[in-house]
Amino acid sequence: MKLTLRVWRQRGADVPGHMVSYEVDGISKDMSFLEMLDTLNEDLILRGEDPVAFDHDCREGICGACSLVINGDAHGPERTTTCQLHMRSFADGDTIDVEPWRAAAFPVVKDLVVDRGAFDRIIQAGGYITAPTGSAPEAHATAVPKADADFAFEHAECIGCGACVAACPNGSAMLFTSAKVNHLNVLPQGSPERETRVLDMVARMDEEGFGGCTLTGECATACPKGIPLPSIAAMNKEWLRAVRKGPR
Repeated sequence: MKLTLRVWRQRGADVPGHMVSYEVDGISKDMSFLEMLDTLNEDLILRGEDPVAFDHDCREGICGACSLVINGDAHGPERTTTCQLHMRSFADGDTIDVEPWRAAAFPVVKDLVVDRGAFDRIIQAGGYITAPTGSAPEAHATAVPKADADFAFEHAECIGCGACVAACPNGSAMLFTSAKVNHLNVLPQGSPERETRVLDMVARMDEEGFGGCTLTGECATACPKGIPLPSIAAMNKEWLRAVRKGPR
């Protein structure tokens, strides 16, 4: 395959960026999108040019580091992570736009790399439990209703990639925050911090400069792990429950 890539190049957060066009040839349909970018970078290095900076780690759809907007879609045209997107999703001769996440709370570090530290700070605000659970056998002795276990597991699948923020017209982090809140709040170990967790994490989300949620649904559509939109409604119920309890 021969492709034209229009890639966002930006030296740093304080330097204006712009799209640069590159021609890449010899691309196999079985390559992943990141392998295709590796091929581009090999060519750039051989020409003495600066390679394109992009984030990656596991390349197995687990870590969520490979965050790219491809032709206007978070992670590209398939419902998967960028590292699991293969070039058979494109046709020979295609022009592909490659950009970083677009969100005020995710400043560009360089080229396609953004700083998603805001997510870490949201988790730090309330994503923990203080209830001692003992060893693994003792913890398993605490029965968890099947419905609660399934609900928690579904939300634990959030890998914090940020696709929900990138896809949201307002740059909201509500789907991410709701996944982290719902994951812990239904488990017995998470109950002691149930009220403080949701209040602290929502407050931190606002402080980080994420936009407001208007339930447009783009976040759930973009999520590579399929976190459902009703998760936000479930978290809002937790928030109202905590607020009605009064001052902490």
